[in-house]
Amino acid sequence: MKVDILAIGVHPDDVELSCSGTLAKEIRNGKKVAIVDLTRGELGTRGTAETRDQEAQEAARILGVHARENLGMRDGFFVNDEAHQKQIIQIIRKYQPSIILANVLHDRHPDHGRAGQLVRDAAFLSGLSKIETSDESGSPQARWRPAYVLHYIQDNYYDPDLVVDITDVFELRMASIQAYKTQFLAQDNDGPKTYISSPEFFDSIIGRCRLMGKRIGVKYAEGFVTEKKIGVANLSSLLLNET
Repeated sequence: MKVDILAIGVHPDDVELSCSGTLAKEIRNGKKVAIVDLTRGELGTRGTAETRDQEAQEAARILGVHARENLGMRDGFFVNDEAHQKQIIQIIRKYQPSIILANVLHDRHPDHGRAGQLVRDAAFLSGLSKIETSDESGSPQARWRPAYVLHYIQDNYYDPDLVVDITDVFELRMASIQAYKTQFLAQDNDGPKTYISSPEFFDSIIGRCRLMGKRIGVKYAEGFVTEKKIGVANLSSLLLNET
């Protein structure tokens, strides 16, 4: 399946926390979207790999994505090496996205930065014809390089290079996050408390969207950083806000 946008997250829920509004908006605009999780989040304090699998599928259903899969890399211990890069290259060549959304290159959780760098490197290498990969049936894959790799802003704050208005899909975004019942808004009897299970963390997710929205004069938005300059076809592509 060829998609327009491929969102890659190292843990199930990374995509929802950081760029699910953008995905929901593009899906409403008729774009095809796929999500790929690198690990099953098995090292998470709360929940299990199995519950995270179920929650990820429910979040995908809420957002209406066209495909979601998990590469089963080792949570916490994957590395940016040839073997892991080839796994990502196979996925990029399978879905042939124009845009990839990936973890930021440096963040509070070391997995985030390592995953962002892994995806960035694989996206470039995927365009080299002398790197050979095969699909699930064993057939050779054609080279493919996306036009852009955009890194979503997750825990640490970064000044965004690109901001997307998600006001009209904000409730859908939050519903996809709440699909991870074992991870967020934990009650007293739900198990150990973690950094992300508190109401304060959930409030911070909303606050980040408001902050990004303020940057462009809308209620809610999501921000991205990129190493490649962003081009527009014409000035009409710009969101113009009255001051």
